[in-house]
Amino acid sequence: MVDKKSGPAAKRIIEEKELNPSEIQGSGKDGRITKADVISHVEKDPVIEESVKKTNVDLGRETKRVPMTRLRSTIAKRLVEVQQETAMLTTFNEVDMKPIKDIRSKYGDDFLKEHGVKLGFMGFFVAASVNALEKFPQVNASIDGTDIVYHGYKDIGVAVSTDRGLVVPVIKDADIKSISEIEKSISEYAEKARDGKLSIEEMQGGTFTVSNGGIFGSLLSTPILNAPQTAILGMHKIEDRPVVVDGEIVVRPMMYLAMSYDHRMLDGKEAVSFLVSIKEQLENPEKLLLNL
Repeated sequence: MVDKKSGPAAKRIIEEKELNPSEIQGSGKDGRITKADVISHVEKDPVIEESVKKTNVDLGRETKRVPMTRLRSTIAKRLVEVQQETAMLTTFNEVDMKPIKDIRSKYGDDFLKEHGVKLGFMGFFVAASVNALEKFPQVNASIDGTDIVYHGYKDIGVAVSTDRGLVVPVIKDADIKSISEIEKSISEYAEKARDGKLSIEEMQGGTFTVSNGGIFGSLLSTPILNAPQTAILGMHKIEDRPVVVDGEIVVRPMMYLAMSYDHRMLDGKEAVSFLVSIKEQLENPEKLLLNL
């Protein structure tokens, strides 16, 4: 029986290690034995010292083991496969978002009234990506064994984060959709993703993906490929930074862009040129609207 003058933590160690409380000098009130007293006592005995130290470390440090959800398990498997089976590389650039922000400020309310959906940033990025894919068809292609498959359509995956994990619904035939139609598709998919109602068909396929870590505050990252696609574009947080415009230092809302690509399919020149094309369209929206 453990002495009633032992504290709870001390009592637990004494019982588990079958120590004799009468041999332990208590330093607490009225000779109460504390956990520190027990530790001090066992330090004098090398036989029990190591096991009691482990008990001391484990006290109050519980662990919990739960099985992966089917979605998380699938995501984990695919991400490892991408790292092992592709020659993934990332190129970076930055874009001045002032022109796009100005358009949203000027026409955002009218856009909402006309189309019933907000004018977001993603619609511009998807549209710019589609135009760039037209110029660089190899980015819209994929590897199948020893063959390169060039896709005659542009299905754009849009990464959406949910409580259960990341899902990528696909906007089919994005090249024939207007920005308003793209925004409506994104809004509908986001709602379905949050409610867990996306169908397998809505997440299959895709020839290129756009992700946006900026909504979580990410300033810069290297997005991972969505196999078997050749490339993925990563958007990030918009942040005011000093830049040089026409020889003068001004503050502009800037965003870092990252494009990860499969180096087996694309050389550096092609990847960089593709990303520059997206940057130029976003900084010059007239090019975006005129498909230039």
